[in-house]
Amino acid sequence: MTQEFSLSNDAWDLHRRADRDRERHNEKIREVIKKNLADIISQQDIITADRGKIIKVPVRGLELPRIRFDPYDREHVGQGQGGTKQGDILGRAPSSKEGEGAGKKAGNEPGVDYYEAEFTVDDLAEMVFEDLHLPNMQDKGIKQVLSEHAVFNTITRRGIASNLDRKRTLLEAYRRNMRQGNAKKWDIREEDKRFKNYELITEPQRNAVVFAMRDVSGSMGEFEAYICRSFYFWMLQFLKTKYTNTEIVFITCHTEAKEVEENQFFSVGDSGGTRMSSAYALALQIIDKRYNPREWNIYPFLFSDGYNWGDQECVDLVRKMVEICNLIGYGEIGNDGWQASLGFAPLGQAYEEAFADNSNVVLVKINEKGDVWPALKKFFSKRLPLPA
Repeated sequence: MTQEFSLSNDAWDLHRRADRDRERHNEKIREVIKKNLADIISQQDIITADRGKIIKVPVRGLELPRIRFDPYDREHVGQGQGGTKQGDILGRAPSSKEGEGAGKKAGNEPGVDYYEAEFTVDDLAEMVFEDLHLPNMQDKGIKQVLSEHAVFNTITRRGIASNLDRKRTLLEAYRRNMRQGNAKKWDIREEDKRFKNYELITEPQRNAVVFAMRDVSGSMGEFEAYICRSFYFWMLQFLKTKYTNTEIVFITCHTEAKEVEENQFFSVGDSGGTRMSSAYALALQIIDKRYNPREWNIYPFLFSDGYNWGDQECVDLVRKMVEICNLIGYGEIGNDGWQASLGFAPLGQAYEEAFADNSNVVLVKINEKGDVWPALKKFFSKRLPLPA
């Protein structure tokens, strides 16, 4: 009895291995990016980029382990004299290699390979926001909101080639051929093809409003303004990505506070004196008129350099806000003598003393660009829900 075999030139196993290798490579790149998020997200070209613009991030090349000979031509020993223990230093490489070059000096030795991984702002946002949440959320004003995420949850007979479900297609072809008595040699027809299809689902989201308040007084220099824009840029991307039903109120303040549009919030210059209590007073007025605390989760954030007229006024107003807000955030930007001591300026010190025992008043100090990411994590870490 002869048996018939059908040979295929299409190496499916090779395709699967290539897909696995590509996924593994992409996962390694994501790990490298996540470890360096503090430096990456503070880059100005990323902050000013459009959402669809490609961003190039330098990534150090990954090498497989291999044996390399000592390039210094030193004396080698195959076996030691014994008596060594864990932690002993067996040798040190020279502090600098001749030929590598330093500064503007010429060199003739190879350096470390880097290549540029390409991402969009949305790709980076997905990695940045993976572990961020609006803290202390309560069930207030829950609505069904259309999600932007597609869920592949149905199988259809028609669709685009990229959505072809190979496994379901092969099963359908096998069943049809078995019904027709073609157990040994069977084919795949157009009628056997099955495609994955998706739908945009609705998901419940709670009502939330975030107050973005920014000190625009004359003491806020170029660095302070940049940090404000950087933090609030990523905060907005986070909210628009994970909390589509969240409303955002923009407030700028010097001696007087006013509600502004998003574009004006990010572009306004710095001038005038500093009285941050007017920002809190305006936020309370807006809450009273538009955001009933029974129906809204409320999150006010203020960034300043900490040099303020009337610190006690701010403390008193924040005490009122504590009673109706889920979390209150204060970010202080240091770029002078206070930065060297790593302590808070007078306004931050007043908050430290007044709210030392209140975990829902969160203070951060930003001394350099790399502190923006830790500030985001501290403000938007998941906390235990407040009692209803």
